[in-house]
Amino acid sequence: MDVMTYSDARAQLKGVMDRAIVDGQEVVVTRKKGEAVVVVSLDAWNEINETLHLLSTPVNAARLRSSIAELDAVGGQERELYE
Repeated sequence: MDVMTYSDARAQLKGVMDRAIVDGQEVVVTRKKGEAVVVVSLDAWNEINETLHLLSTPVNAARLRSSIAELDAVGGQERELYE
């Protein structure tokens, strides 16, 4: 994770966005008189929100953990997905 000042991020905005999108690198942008922010790609942001949604209820989180444990114990079989 890179950390840079607001001034540096502003001067290098294209590079900051490229790091987030191409490299999958989070970039923390600090400000003198405010809280820092994190720049992430839209794909990463959507993945974070999906994970939060899936884990938002204890029942669903327990089902997911149980499924992962079952997969680890028995071994999974790779299958082709059809779109």
